[in-house]
Amino acid sequence: MAKASNDAGEPVELRVGDRVIRLSSPDRVYFSERGETKRDLAEYYLAVGDGIVRALRDRPCMLHRFPKGVDGKKVHQKRIPAGAPDWLETVELWFPRFGRTADELCVTELGSVIWAVQMSTVEFHPWNSRRDDPEAPDEWRIDLDPMPECPFSRIQRVAHVVEEMLDELGMRGFPKTSGGRGLHIYVRIEPEWGFAQVRRAAFAFAREIERRAPEDVTTTWWRKDRDPAAVFVDYNQNTRDHTMASAYSVRGNPRGTVSAPIAWDEIDHITPDDFTIATMPARFAELGDLHAEIDDVAHRLDPLLEWADRDDIGAGTDQPDVIDMDR
Repeated sequence: MAKASNDAGEPVELRVGDRVIRLSSPDRVYFSERGETKRDLAEYYLAVGDGIVRALRDRPCMLHRFPKGVDGKKVHQKRIPAGAPDWLETVELWFPRFGRTADELCVTELGSVIWAVQMSTVEFHPWNSRRDDPEAPDEWRIDLDPMPECPFSRIQRVAHVVEEMLDELGMRGFPKTSGGRGLHIYVRIEPEWGFAQVRRAAFAFAREIERRAPEDVTTTWWRKDRDPAAVFVDYNQNTRDHTMASAYSVRGNPRGTVSAPIAWDEIDHITPDDFTIATMPARFAELGDLHAEIDDVAHRLDPLLEWADRDDIGAGTDQPDVIDMDR
């Protein structure tokens, strides 16, 4: 990857399939640890193109933008700005808290990813539903979220508990790093349930993990009440409009870490910080997309909803969006 000077550079044109996308300020440093630039970010997404498009395809997507690089201010962008190209695909979503709608990006091709990079997007945070029916999730997300004193070895142990439980249920999970200190496991589901029921199922699964690994896991919602060395299984990531960085999304930190798909048999051997925009292109070229089969089978939530009934877990209320709708 190129090293940048202090000059942001003259605009360049990138050909992406049938699109030609103008990239302004290509030499602006976005990641200060090694000096990667806006153009390096675009080249990274081009290198993992099949993977990032698969992860985002047809999903409403919030953009985390860093106009001055990741050491500067972050902007959460729901609305596609005026002047976006007419070929860009979007979906109109309703946000009850504000009584307003927003047109969010829906990636259908790699060109829309690179357009977002031109708009200084670093992170892509898709919904777990698709634009043909945004209220019916087709993805269940298991978020192993480490508390501040939690070692990664504990995350690794809990991941194997998740693997064992999914095997017992006859479900296939697709793990990835979070791009931080945690792990995510995604499971495709039949889009027959709303967000409240998917959250119930996720909560029931989290409770069962806690039963099997009580020394490692908590499902306590209030942060102040959690063991600071535990793994929090964050079932609320399945709530409406709660989004997570997608597979292959870069994270907004100086190292340029990536939310990287991994194989189950890699879990005991990985160091999450090793997956960066500097290392992932070669890994992708060698291994391809480890989530390439994620859409092949969709599972039913009936067994987990039976667990939820057993544990008297109510549907609860979805947490409303709290992000500035003018962005």
